[in-house]
Amino acid sequence: MTAKFIAFEGGEGTGKSTQAQLLAEALDARGIACTVTREPGGTPGAEAIRALLLDPALPQFGAHAEALLFAAARADHVAQRIRPALEAGSWVICDRFVDSSRAYQGAAAGLGDEAILTLHRIGSGGLLPDRVILLEASSDKTASRIARRDGGAADKIGGRATTFHNAVASAFRAFADEEPDRIARVDAEGSPQDVHRRVLAALAGWLQ
Repeated sequence: MTAKFIAFEGGEGTGKSTQAQLLAEALDARGIACTVTREPGGTPGAEAIRALLLDPALPQFGAHAEALLFAAARADHVAQRIRPALEAGSWVICDRFVDSSRAYQGAAAGLGDEAILTLHRIGSGGLLPDRVILLEASSDKTASRIARRDGGAADKIGGRATTFHNAVASAFRAFADEEPDRIARVDAEGSPQDVHRRVLAALAGWLQ
């Protein structure tokens, strides 16, 4: 079976990390090797950039600097971890990828889609996931999940205004409408196992 690159996307509190791990366990049960990773992060250099971007104790970057840092972290991640894993025949499951930069920095922060995609072409050769699982849930549901997860201590991006996060969600919906063959919208409400079953259904053609 050809190695696949799958990214989980969505706003804060939609359960991306949980679903990435459940998918990895499902693949392992089927004897499919996989690598689970995240963005920003996934390599020592990218994890260092993650701290700069998200640690609320550190100064806030402007939108342009933030986009450049995300692109730099992703370039290292792709070169050092994602491409080598795929070339070795391992599936890659990533908690966020370039569509997050498109939604957060491109749309919500106003830099525009072409700027983000240009940075991605320069840094990561334009690599795109074979399938994006876009997890969607109501703001009430995500707010309660975030409160349990963060205990009121959100990171620099998660703690931004509701209007910013609404713009992110709108951008993700637009991407899915534009690229339905690449981006599968999945209802993220219900128990983790309920959502996991929907994720598996979205990938059914690859898991026969």
